[in-house]
Amino acid sequence: MGSFVLGSNRKIDPSRRAHLRPDGTPSDNDRVEIGPTGLAFSEWKEAGISPPDLPALREYRLSRLQEQIKAHDCAGLLLFDPLNIRYATDSTNMQLWTAHNAARACFVPPSGKMILFDFHSCAHLSAHLPLVGEVRGGASFFYFETGDRTDEHANLFADQIVSLMGIHGGKNKRLAVDKIENVGFAALTRKGVKMLDGQVLSEHARSIKNENELNAMRCAIHACEQAVEEMRNVVAPGVTENDVWAVLHAGSIKRGGEWIETRILSSGPRTNPWFQECGPRILKAGDMLAFDTDLVSTYGYCCDISRSWIVGDVMPTNEQKTLYKIAYEHVMHNIAMLKPGMSFLEVTQKAHRLPKAYRALRYGVLAHGVGLCDEYPSIRYPEDVTHYGYSGQLEVGMTLCVEAYVGAEGGHEGVKLEEQVVITEKGAEALSCYPYEADLLS
Repeated sequence: MGSFVLGSNRKIDPSRRAHLRPDGTPSDNDRVEIGPTGLAFSEWKEAGISPPDLPALREYRLSRLQEQIKAHDCAGLLLFDPLNIRYATDSTNMQLWTAHNAARACFVPPSGKMILFDFHSCAHLSAHLPLVGEVRGGASFFYFETGDRTDEHANLFADQIVSLMGIHGGKNKRLAVDKIENVGFAALTRKGVKMLDGQVLSEHARSIKNENELNAMRCAIHACEQAVEEMRNVVAPGVTENDVWAVLHAGSIKRGGEWIETRILSSGPRTNPWFQECGPRILKAGDMLAFDTDLVSTYGYCCDISRSWIVGDVMPTNEQKTLYKIAYEHVMHNIAMLKPGMSFLEVTQKAHRLPKAYRALRYGVLAHGVGLCDEYPSIRYPEDVTHYGYSGQLEVGMTLCVEAYVGAEGGHEGVKLEEQVVITEKGAEALSCYPYEADLLS
C-alpha cells in the first residue's frame, strides 16, 4: 500500500511571507488549493469584512476534534463524511462525488498530525496542509471500485486502522467512526475494535465557532449575498426559475464558492407546498418567488438564508403581505429570544406560534445549526418535539439558521424566510444581512 509522507518542505519560507493573500495563504495563481477569488477579496475589503487567518483556523478545528477524541477516551476518530474530512483537514477532493462514493477517509489521532486516505494519485491535493502528516490510499472498498474483492480491500484498510490505533492509542480499542461501508464495519469488528458513533464527536466539535471561524463564515455569507443580489437583478416576467437560479450559482462560483446542496427555488403556485425545486416554469408579473440558498460558499462554509420576492413592478396582494408579515414576525421574534443556556425545549416553548392555518405546512425545524453545512442542533416545533426533539442547550459560539415557511394547505402561494445568526453572551447576533421587502411589510 503506497503512502505519501508530507514533509517540512511545505512550511512557508519567511522570505515569502510578503507574498500572502489576506487570509494567510500563498498568493500563487497556479496553486492546487482552491479558495476565494480576487473579486471576493475586493468586496470583503470594501465591506470592512476581515478574512480568516486560515492556518490558525485549521489548527482550531483540529483541536476541537481532538478535544472530543480525548473526552470520549478513543484511540482515534475515523472520518468518511466529506464534510467532516473538510473540517478536519481543509482538504477537498470531488466533494459531491465522494459524498456517494466513499473513496476518502481520515484518521484523526488524539494528538499530532492526521493520516488522510485519499483517492488514487491525489496526494498532491493536500501537500499544502501541514496538519496532514501522511497521505495513503486504500479507503475505497465499495462495490463500484472493488467488485467481488470488496471484502479483501476492507480487511486491508482495517489492518491499517488497527495499526494506527496501536501507534496513537496503545491498547485502547475504542474508535469513533462517523460513516463506513458495512464491509468495513464488519472487518474492524472482527479485529476487536469497539466502535462509537463518530458523528456525535464531529457534530459537537463543529458546533462551536471561535471569532476566526466566524470571520470565515461572514466572508462566505457576504459572497453568497452578493450573488443573491445578482440573482435578484434578473428576476422579471418571462424568465424561468432555472434562469434565476443559474445566476446564483454563477455568482458564487466566480467568487470562489463551491457548490449548492439543493435547488430550492419556486414561483407562483409552486411555492405551496414548500420544497419544490426550480424548473422551467416561466415567471409571471405578481408571482411570489421564494428560495433557500443552501449554498456552500467560500472556504467551504454554508450560507443558508431564504428570501421571498414579488416578480415584476407590481404591488403585492393583501394575501401576499399577510404571509410575508407572519413569516417575518416569526423569524424576528425567534431570533430576539435566543440566549446562551436556553435548552432546546425552552426555545420551542418560547418560540413564536404560527397561526393555526399555517401549522400543517410548517417548516421541519424552528432553527438548526450551520457551519460547513447544516449541522447540530435541530430545534423542533411543538408539534414535532415528541417524535424528533432531543436534549441540549444553546452555547456561545453556536451558529444557527432561524427560519419559517408560511403557507396554508390548499393556498395559492407561500413565503420562505431564513436568517443566519451566532449565539453570543448577549443573545443572537445576525450574520446575514440581505434586506427584506418594504412593500411586503408595509
